[in-house]
Amino acid sequence: MHGLFAVSDDMSVRRLSIWFAAICCTLIAAGGCGDSPVLRGPVVGRNGMVVSGHPLASEIGVEILKRGGNAVDAAVAVGFALAVVYPEAGNIGGGGFMLIRKPDGSSFCVDFREVAPRASTSGMYIGREGESVDGPLGAGVPGTVDGFLTALREFGTTRLSDLIQPSIDLAFGGFVIDSSLASYLVEYGQTLSRYPSTKKIFFGGNEPKRAGELLVQEDLGYTLERIRDGGREGFYAGVTASRIVSTMDGSGLIDTTDLASYRSVIRPTLKGTYRGYEIVLPGLPSSGGICLLKAFQLLQPYNLHGEGYHSEKAVHLMAESMKRAFSMRAAWLGDPEFADIPVDRLLAPDEGVAGDFSMNEDVAVPSDSLAGYPGRFREGNETTHYSVIDRDGMAVAVTYTINDLFGSKVVVDGAGFFLNDEMDDFVTVPGSANMYGLVGGEENMVEPGKRPLSSMTPTILVKGGNPVLILGARGGSKIISAVFQTIVNLVDFGMAPAEAISGPRFHHQWKPDTLQFEKGALTPAVIAGLTARGHHLQEIATPIGKIEAIFIDPQSGWYIGVPDPREGGVPVGF
Repeated sequence: MHGLFAVSDDMSVRRLSIWFAAICCTLIAAGGCGDSPVLRGPVVGRNGMVVSGHPLASEIGVEILKRGGNAVDAAVAVGFALAVVYPEAGNIGGGGFMLIRKPDGSSFCVDFREVAPRASTSGMYIGREGESVDGPLGAGVPGTVDGFLTALREFGTTRLSDLIQPSIDLAFGGFVIDSSLASYLVEYGQTLSRYPSTKKIFFGGNEPKRAGELLVQEDLGYTLERIRDGGREGFYAGVTASRIVSTMDGSGLIDTTDLASYRSVIRPTLKGTYRGYEIVLPGLPSSGGICLLKAFQLLQPYNLHGEGYHSEKAVHLMAESMKRAFSMRAAWLGDPEFADIPVDRLLAPDEGVAGDFSMNEDVAVPSDSLAGYPGRFREGNETTHYSVIDRDGMAVAVTYTINDLFGSKVVVDGAGFFLNDEMDDFVTVPGSANMYGLVGGEENMVEPGKRPLSSMTPTILVKGGNPVLILGARGGSKIISAVFQTIVNLVDFGMAPAEAISGPRFHHQWKPDTLQFEKGALTPAVIAGLTARGHHLQEIATPIGKIEAIFIDPQSGWYIGVPDPREGGVPVGF
């Protein structure tokens, strides 16, 4: 089967079930099943679908859809649920982007990215770089709660109390820690244990809680109740706000004015085309949208299908397009409220308008030779993404983050949630790299009230006026590469959805000048050929992004939820 599920309308549910079961077995054999009793392979549904990183969150979202809620309602419910059951990355102490496409074709992006506190200064981390990662000084003003409430007010149909109550019940009643969370608690245990507010929740004595234990989070439950009863003021004022400020403990900068003044922004979406598909994306301060459109624009003249999947020439062209997109990001991009970013010129097809983006289809152009793009940028690695669609075809893609796993590692004492360490996404020293190797400069320097640049790339692919793919990823700068290659696999190479997502990936982010690839992604012959072309290659053990996607068959209308076996996410549909 090729392309986006070219099944006929009279294909029986039985045949679909057999086909999906075969793919599920393949994914489970690849390690995608984890220790959850919920099947972590593709799932088919007609009336609604949620794909997230945790089964309980996906189930809560689908229950909202079954009760008549729309995709935004379900997305809000899933987001609050992940704040409880996915504490390493789900959050109410961070921020992100919610991409919404309504059935009438209109689209919007709710930008609830964190902002730098008012007391921030451009040189605040010089000589104290580690404090942008661990501890209260790394925290930006959280945007998630305001973002969810803004999305619900503008696009939702269900009362907040109905959406948040399942998460409140989970916080008070507890849930069983799975092996993934348990392993992260061990991996980060030394740092987490430094903070008493964190240790009292996630440790039993001096040891991190283990898989199979019940995690009860009463403080978080009370915080969610205050949001349920007081809405925005239940988080950004009163008891919760006071506890956030107290947790600053003389080193962090967030104060009550920062919290009271935070506002999410509903922004227009970016739109582009690639081989007959429309791509709907967030604009700045998400760099993912503009980078993805630039990469596709650079690839458009080339016949990747004719070159062959993961052939030397195809990988070379894709790597070079990513290299140029990331160099553009480093040179030009930042918070549009603080700099005049020439988005139209950057996406113009003319060469020389905003720098020379011309491709060399034969050899790798050294990153240093792209000197017209002064080195600029940085970003964290551990987001979470989820995708939702309802019976009417409203599509929602949400990527949100507290940056590194467990964010700043600091739980707000008495409120039960982790603060982000998003200040590390700003530049601390122009031209220097952050902990993920990304380089940055003035457009992304720390300024009060500024939003750090992000790689988060919630994406909706449209064909013939209807959504065919809703996706996004976790993985810092590798998010862009993961989304990029998933779309190329579908559109250029005609792969079925599970194959497009599970296939091995590669990544180039301009600096360092290294083409990274997952084990098995490239054959020895291709590696030798790429080296001869001037690429510097590195096989890495860590995954290049973790996708959570929903595919909509354009002929039958079936929804197919497909998680990435790299993460073992959970699709639930009906």
